[in-house]
Amino acid sequence: MSVTISFVSATPEELDRAEKEPDWADEYVDALYDFDDPEAPGRPDCGPEKAWAGLQFLFDEAEVDVDLLMDGFTIQEDGTLFGWTPEQIASLARDLRATPWQQLAAHYHPEEMTKEDVYPNMWRFDPDSELEWLKDAYEELVAFCTAAAERGYGAFMMFSF
Repeated sequence: MSVTISFVSATPEELDRAEKEPDWADEYVDALYDFDDPEAPGRPDCGPEKAWAGLQFLFDEAEVDVDLLMDGFTIQEDGTLFGWTPEQIASLARDLRATPWQQLAAHYHPEEMTKEDVYPNMWRFDPDSELEWLKDAYEELVAFCTAAAERGYGAFMMFSF
């Protein structure tokens, strides 16, 4: 079992309904990932997947005001589904675009990440490859936030554990 996060864009109306009807939200988000569903095509989405904790470590060390697990608002009380308003996604997009990858990469310390048990704690095995993996996840997150913000979307964030 792995601990992952992923995002799929959401309209303000969907987010409002999800906040009022969390059970509806679970089913709806599942349907968005069903690629036969006509509502899914063209919606920006991304999955930092297991890279989220490594990215969060880099954000924290670089003093970038992003908290992937605490920003947004709770939809499911069990902590598996969150909403991010269009304003939050637009702000995140601005913050991420203002933070070049090199600024984050300067704070990549595999030994410290291993010592702090940063999930998925594989940093010592192939540090260069893991840094590239984090870079790819970061670039995907920037692209997602930018595309969602340009279209006026917020987002659903799924946290699975």
